[in-house]
Amino acid sequence: MEKRRIAILGSTGSIGKQTLDVIREHRDLFEVELLTCNSSFTTLAAQAREFDANNVVICDDTKYKALFDALEGTDTKVFAGMNSVCGLVTSDRIDIVVASMVGFSGLAPTIAALKAGKVVALANKETLVAAGSIVMGLSRKHNAPILPVDSEHSAIFQCLLAAQGNKVSKIHLTASGGPFRTWEKDRIASATKDMALKHPNWNMGAKITIDSATMMNKGFEVIEARWLFDTPVDKIHVVVHPESVIHSMVEFEDGAVIAQMASPDMREPIQFAIGFPERLPIGNKKLDFAALGTLSFFEPDLDKFPALGLAFKAIGRGGNIPCALNAANESAVAAYLRDEIPFYGISDVAGECMERISFIAEPTLEDIFETNKLTRSTADWIIASMRKKS
Repeated sequence: MEKRRIAILGSTGSIGKQTLDVIREHRDLFEVELLTCNSSFTTLAAQAREFDANNVVICDDTKYKALFDALEGTDTKVFAGMNSVCGLVTSDRIDIVVASMVGFSGLAPTIAALKAGKVVALANKETLVAAGSIVMGLSRKHNAPILPVDSEHSAIFQCLLAAQGNKVSKIHLTASGGPFRTWEKDRIASATKDMALKHPNWNMGAKITIDSATMMNKGFEVIEARWLFDTPVDKIHVVVHPESVIHSMVEFEDGAVIAQMASPDMREPIQFAIGFPERLPIGNKKLDFAALGTLSFFEPDLDKFPALGLAFKAIGRGGNIPCALNAANESAVAAYLRDEIPFYGISDVAGECMERISFIAEPTLEDIFETNKLTRSTADWIIASMRKKS
């Protein structure tokens, strides 16, 4: 495998840090060309020094001077702002862009990378939720492959490689069920953010962990799978699998099912994406099948987890509605983390925004950005109304 030059968008987040963990074990195979973050300049500076990054970008331009000073005496070039991110990802010196920025903010730089023909290792599911048709169209137009980093989509991708082109009957997308899987609905309704942030299996950032607790994360993964694998949503089945050992399965017309299994460790799908088609050893825990004992599977409870139903509804309506769902969810999760709304307030805000936003059947990229803006404004108004009533 030839040495690959990598850009990591969102390097100070959970996926970004674990990508650097993989690179740390294979310094001979990767060169860090670009690291970006929102505002964590201390962590970004430490990463740049350790990996001798050629360029860094801090999106919060008020932290530019602090980052510049922290990297004084190095050869690392320091930039600020999202426009810098979008410009630098197009560099001829970059082979792979790891898109791990959280939320809608990852859309613009991912589009810039695709237009430049870069391989994109996609960890930012919101990009495909908000603008799946547009993003996949750009991938095809510019011959820019998108390799999934989400463990579930990496699993599906690996299963499809083993399928050798045979026709798929169904995709089984597994879900851990989150921290509230066994709770009654009344108890879930009063769940605090500290409770919701205690995921039983995965180490993730706060926003994604809350999305897992509501199962909105799984709903977004359904939408992502629809676009990544060009699969009708009625062929995508969500199954709750608390052990998180089977990361997803693909079923074929003869009833045969291929599953991808591994210990719950995000470094495994990360290494598969940035090293593809080679598999890189990462020192992770290997499966002990005798110790596993039994594996369990359940249908998701849409009454307890209405966010998952909203996602199916959004992709069923299509157009700009998934974008509206994503925008509303981002605003609502932020409000929940600020203790401004209750747990089920997240899905309430999202559902109301989906009804209020004007439907656009075939949105342009400009429509997507406008939908995101309008939905956030609507969500903020609904959240403020909830606070007044409480």
